[in-house]
Amino acid sequence: MIRQPRAKDTLVRIRDLTFHRGTRAIFEGVDIEIPRGAVTAIMGPSGSGKTTLLKLIGGQLTPDAGRIEVDGQDVHALSTRDLYRLRMRMGMLFQSGALLTDLSVFDNVAYPLREHTRLTPSMIRKLVLLKLEAVGLRGAHQLMPSELSGGMARRVALARAIALDPMMIMYDEPFTGQDPISMGVLVQLIRRLNDAARITSVIVSHDVAETSQIADLIYVISNGRVIESGPPQTLHDSGGEWTRQFMQGLADGPVPFHYPAPELALDLFRRLV
Repeated sequence: MIRQPRAKDTLVRIRDLTFHRGTRAIFEGVDIEIPRGAVTAIMGPSGSGKTTLLKLIGGQLTPDAGRIEVDGQDVHALSTRDLYRLRMRMGMLFQSGALLTDLSVFDNVAYPLREHTRLTPSMIRKLVLLKLEAVGLRGAHQLMPSELSGGMARRVALARAIALDPMMIMYDEPFTGQDPISMGVLVQLIRRLNDAARITSVIVSHDVAETSQIADLIYVISNGRVIESGPPQTLHDSGGEWTRQFMQGLADGPVPFHYPAPELALDLFRRLV
């Protein structure tokens, strides 16, 4: 059983989170604690609310009930100005990368520095080149997004996410659509940047193998609740049927292979009306 973080060790604390879309419950009484300085993964099947959770942490969505604290601040009790300041300390790597297509690689990474600081152009240039060096793309600073491969675009987006030296980076399905080499590069980058910059990383993903390589703690969520949590090896060895099915990619289990239907024989030989 993973040690529960002390208050000062916890960067994000979620208590009794409830959130609905229409009549559908996305979260029902969810409790999650994200340790400071660690890589924490939120995993589950598609449609289980992983990206929604990031939006709730960032204050883009408001819960129906419960409380979300980031660095001791109640996110949804903050004024617009204070929420804006908090978001400046939170980097985000979007699933699509979300690069600005009319700006060069350099200008994409420079954008948050120009918007949120009063640094000189010379200092911004140095910082942008350092961030691009960290992701291995300093030599591509003059390229346009249309000239990048999918993996390169994701790395540029990561350089932009760390431009303001945030305390936390949230990754929305960072490995989706990547070839094996690009995926391996991203896996190493996330872990290396987390440790070198002493930041906190939150990854939402359904890519079990890649995420398990770098996560210190994994929460598995489904049907609006946390199914199980713990270090990767603990979950891989879990006796829980649902966790075992998800972590091992089994075709049948608590999530059935067959969609509910009448008996096959009844369907095949029933009289047509």
